[in-house]
Amino acid sequence: MSDDVVSVIPTDPHWQPDAAAAERAWAVLAGLIEEDDGAELEVTWHRRTAAVDCGENLERIGCPHCGGSIEPGWWGDLLEEHAEDGFATLAVTVPCCGAATTLDALAYDRPCGFARFELEVWNPECLRFTEAQLAAVAAALGHPVRQIRAHL
Repeated sequence: MSDDVVSVIPTDPHWQPDAAAAERAWAVLAGLIEEDDGAELEVTWHRRTAAVDCGENLERIGCPHCGGSIEPGWWGDLLEEHAEDGFATLAVTVPCCGAATTLDALAYDRPCGFARFELEVWNPECLRFTEAQLAAVAAALGHPVRQIRAHL
């Protein structure tokens, strides 16, 4: 069986809220999905920056320097290599043109992100939050947020 996950993460991949802000954001998000009996909400604090990818939704990764496509195998190997411990740095050298960049600067065709704090909604009926809903979560968290929709 497959799962859909909508992750709400801070726009700064290295930022983490304090516990009170995290609880406020969780409460806002829980209120948004309270009518959705099948959805489950999880909060994850990552020790190091973790990839928040879109799973099977990923169609292409583009290089911000040359515009070329980055092989999915390169991306998959990176995720696997850092699955347990996360990323100490997002700096990489892209295989297409050898340019130095960061993982969060790559052009993902279906959003992917990186975070040290993540609010995950598993199997929600609604697969996307509105801008107003995201603004409410951001206000509670005290930091701008974005969403990543994954199909696993």
